[in-house]
Amino acid sequence: MEADVKGDTKSIDWKRYRAEFPVTERYIYYNNAAVGPISTRVRAAIDGLSLDMLHEGMMCGERLFARVEEIRGDVAHFIGAAPAEIAFTKNTNQGVLIASQGIRWRSGDNVVLPSIEFPTNVYPWMALTDRGVILRMVEPAGGRVTADMLADACDGRTRAVTVSAVQFSNGYRIDLAALGAFCRARGIYLHVDGIQWLGAFRCDLGELPVDFLSAGGHKWLLASPGIGIFYIRRELLDEIDVWNPGWTGVVDSFDFLNYDFTYRDEAARFEEGTSNMHGIMALGASIERFMEIGMERVEERILAVTEMLAAGLAGRGYIITSPRDGAERSGILCFRHRDIPSETLIDDLLAGGVVASLRSGSVRLSPHLYNDEEEIDRFFALLEMKGA
Repeated sequence: MEADVKGDTKSIDWKRYRAEFPVTERYIYYNNAAVGPISTRVRAAIDGLSLDMLHEGMMCGERLFARVEEIRGDVAHFIGAAPAEIAFTKNTNQGVLIASQGIRWRSGDNVVLPSIEFPTNVYPWMALTDRGVILRMVEPAGGRVTADMLADACDGRTRAVTVSAVQFSNGYRIDLAALGAFCRARGIYLHVDGIQWLGAFRCDLGELPVDFLSAGGHKWLLASPGIGIFYIRRELLDEIDVWNPGWTGVVDSFDFLNYDFTYRDEAARFEEGTSNMHGIMALGASIERFMEIGMERVEERILAVTEMLAAGLAGRGYIITSPRDGAERSGILCFRHRDIPSETLIDDLLAGGVVASLRSGSVRLSPHLYNDEEEIDRFFALLEMKGA
């Protein structure tokens, strides 16, 4: 065995939680930064709603809507927010659109962002150029676009900064506290793409100066595709226009023929219409697991596994292309071989049952709480067998 997981993570029965993920019976699944697998408890939540609707139609509606609000509260607690600051969305992109389209821009304003963002956090802002908004894209240095680099790109016409908490391509984790403090002091909105953060690391928006956060549930949150969350700081509700009005976003929404176009005094004003109820049930079940374990322990577990992988790869002469210093680390670990193309490594790994991704010329690994030490041994045995 390469190493043992250290710290408080040993007090958790990780085998119990691993058993919730049947994907582990077939694969060494290191691809949570792409799409995470669902668990037996998430499937049970989805199946439970399906059965209710199979036998009752919408006669189950009263308890269904009550459960939705219960999950909204759990999500809020999970990220250190209030339920009134949480809206359910389809995906990260919808949240980015709510923020980007809702800001009251003036021609000549600018938005600052790294030039290495996933397209989800680029195209909605790029579309603002028709309204006279200027994109200031900051080029990386050593794979990083730091808080200081983004701050240096701001000026008196900067209305917003948007950034991923963790970069998808190499796992760099930005200092959100420093960036948020800079933005808050200057009246600049800070939007965070949190899809590579939530479910892997602790999040307390009560302590971080973040104005908006968008995230999908299908990666580290281990929910299902088609569900996401959008957070908006309560004080900003009336500063952001609703560009996507719908019947559930207004007061007295079930009084159908009373066209009172008054928005709800909460983030749910952005929810448009009927939501993905199965997705919300999936998200609720997965959030319950994270709260049951404690995100501190999940974070420790993920970092411990990635550290074992990084140490083993470095010891075998691989080039680690992810930042590995202190708070810059994340659950994403990227590497290359000095001679073997990463495309070949990806194919060889998949042939041996290891699921990973190719990003920016590197092999990207993204393990989660259900991955264990025995898999690490098998992973390195496979590399050695392939002569890598």
